[in-house]
Amino acid sequence: MTTPIRVDIISDVVCPWCIVGYRQLKQASQETGIEVEPYWHPFELNPDMVPEGEDLREHVARKYGSTAEQSAQARQTLQGIGASLGIAFAFGDNSRIYNTFEAHQLLHWAQDFGRTHDLKQAFLTAYFEDGKNVSDRDTLIGVVESIGLDAAEARSVLQDARFAEAVREKEHFWTSRGVSGVPTMIFNAKHATSGAQGVETFSNILRQISAMSQTPA
Repeated sequence: MTTPIRVDIISDVVCPWCIVGYRQLKQASQETGIEVEPYWHPFELNPDMVPEGEDLREHVARKYGSTAEQSAQARQTLQGIGASLGIAFAFGDNSRIYNTFEAHQLLHWAQDFGRTHDLKQAFLTAYFEDGKNVSDRDTLIGVVESIGLDAAEARSVLQDARFAEAVREKEHFWTSRGVSGVPTMIFNAKHATSGAQGVETFSNILRQISAMSQTPA
C-alpha cells in the first residue's frame, strides 16, 4: 500500500478559496487514486475583526477596493465553481464575515481526538453553506456537538482560552515563513502551492510527487 501524501493546509474558516482548493484537491485525489492526508493549520484573514463581524460586501469593498459589481461577479464565479465541487455557497444580501480565532482554538483542541479534519469541514459547511456566525460560541459548540465531540469540554476550552497562545504561535510560524495568502498547501513538507489551483493542476502535482516518492534514491 502506498503511503498517503501528507498535505499541510494553511487556511481560514471564512476563506472561500480554502474550501474550493481543498475540494479540488480531494477530487484530484479521487480521480488519480493517489491518497492524501490533510493536516490543517490556522491562518486568520482578519485577525482584528470585531466580534460581531462585518457586512461581507462592505468588507470586500473596504479591504480590496472592489466595486459592488465586481463583488457580485466574484460571488457568482465562486458559486459556479462551488457547484461543480458540491459546495452550495449561500451568499446573500445579509452575508457577513467573522472573526475566527475561537474556531481555530477548537480545531487545535480537536487534534487530541484525531478530529481536526472533520471539524474543519463542519465549520466550512456551517459558514459557507448554512450562513452561520462562526464567531458565536453557541454556534461553534453546536458544530462541535454535531460531529460527536464533547460540547461541555469545547465550551471550557473557549472559556479558559487554554489553546489561544498555541494558535497564535502556529499562526506566527507560518506568517514568519512567508505565508501571506491562503490556502497554502505544502506537499510532503517539500512542495508548496498557493491558492485554489484547480483539479487538473492538483492531479498533476499528486502524480509528480507520487512518482518521485517511488523513484529509488
